Amino acid sequence: IQKAVMGIYVIRYEGTSIEDSPADVGVVLEGEKVLQDLCSVPYATAMLLGLIYGLNLSYPPELRYTFEAFQKLFLELDTNKLTNKVQALKTKLFSDVFE
Repeated sequence: IQKAVMGIYVIRYEGTSIEDSPADVGVVLEGEKVLQDLCSVPYATAMLLGLIYGLNLSYPPELRYTFEAFQKLFLELDTNKLTNKVQALKTKLFSDVFE
């Protein structure tokens, strides 16, 4: 966690399965837990995106396209400026929907 620039962590008790509720779900920014005891990974993702916008943070380079896809495809923010990679993903996603 201390080396993470930005992310979501999930802690599970030893011996539990993936179907069991985690012991903790939280958000890390610059190596610090900023949110913890969140109810689920989707909720933690929404909270992380809210923190990114609220604090005007830059996306980490290695996660740039992941966050751009969330922002532009799922949240429909700034949709008129898509990078080639995100445009290709959008085309694939919507072609499967309309086939």
